[in-house]
Amino acid sequence: MDGQQRFIALVMAGGKGSRLFPLTLDRAKPAVPFGGRYRIIDFVLSNLANSGVRSIYVLTQYKSQSLAEHVQRTWGGRSSYDAFVTVVPAQMRMGESWYRGTADSVFQNLHLIEEYRADAVLVFGADHIYKMNIRQITDFHLQKGALATIACLPIKKSEASQFGIVEVDEDWRVVGFQEKPDHDPVTIPGDPEHCLGSMGNYVFAPGPLIEELRADAERESHHDFGRNILPAMVPSKKVFAYNFGLNRIRGVSDEVENAYWRDVGTIDAYYEANMDLKNVVPSLNLYNWDWPIVTANYPDPPAKLVFDEETRRGIALQSILSGGCIVAGGFVKDSILGRNVFVDAGARVEAAILFDNVYVGRGAHVSRAIIDKNVRVPEADHIGHDLARDSLRHTVSEGGITVVQKAKDTLLTRARNF
Repeated sequence: MDGQQRFIALVMAGGKGSRLFPLTLDRAKPAVPFGGRYRIIDFVLSNLANSGVRSIYVLTQYKSQSLAEHVQRTWGGRSSYDAFVTVVPAQMRMGESWYRGTADSVFQNLHLIEEYRADAVLVFGADHIYKMNIRQITDFHLQKGALATIACLPIKKSEASQFGIVEVDEDWRVVGFQEKPDHDPVTIPGDPEHCLGSMGNYVFAPGPLIEELRADAERESHHDFGRNILPAMVPSKKVFAYNFGLNRIRGVSDEVENAYWRDVGTIDAYYEANMDLKNVVPSLNLYNWDWPIVTANYPDPPAKLVFDEETRRGIALQSILSGGCIVAGGFVKDSILGRNVFVDAGARVEAAILFDNVYVGRGAHVSRAIIDKNVRVPEADHIGHDLARDSLRHTVSEGGITVVQKAKDTLLTRARNF
């Protein structure tokens, strides 16, 4: 990275994530576990750090305690004058209201931008699972002399109703927007089968951003980047779209890894993104040492599979097991197990996601389910097999995934110690 260029990143991590309920009952969406040992926010913070952007403010609001603790545990020891990850809670600095929208969250923290005096301000969301070389979008932004650059994902026309669609000219200059169009979405010039969906990640020139945020604060508005700030900047003809489909990151040895992005805003999307990880060749490679996803470290012992007897044999197939897991005569397949999960004798866990400290009792069966932190699945219980019964006790998604709410008790009684 050019030593003369200074970047500051503001990561918007205050969303409720209501569509992920009950996983967001007691935590902000960016703090929801993913892939056994990570949190959703780990991906954007790792992308920034791996790209050489190390001055980062995390703007929080909704049920942010566990998120703040996680960020502090992961990044707290790396702070210096020009390299830090700092959590900034909502403070009502500009009035008597909490954040009124994505733009307002940045407006209420304008002093952070003004004091840093960066060459570009990065405003990124914390709600998605993705890998991105952010230096490639900042280079594009500076080469174009842009006031604002929007990271855009090429999507099929049939998916346009799920995104804010960005309209561009031949030079990828933004000329208009469509908000989740139901029909006739604007396509990419020269590619009539694809549209550009906004990813909610932006790069701004600091001065014009500050000016527009102040103007927006004074008018009736949604105070939203996609609805208000960016459309107001389009007439300058200096707002550009960056094609995320061209993004490449360092790969294993001499190879490069293609761009990866998943919206995990619903239970079903979240479940599918996790399930992809256990594939032999997953779309998201967590084993790329050239682009590590950084998360908090704990003093967990290694995972262990025990017993080799005819009636109880500890087996795990095509699964991810985090530190401290014990499969004690149980059977695990196509599943993601968080830290310190215990699967007792005769239990079966298939196509399921188990968060930290879950205990699956003897003879219990768990299938196509998400079991939140600290839950004890009783002996011989069945979860995910009878959705009508599950819906009386738990939450069942549109796609038929049973979600068991987090237990309050954090002290687990283990059947045995091994």
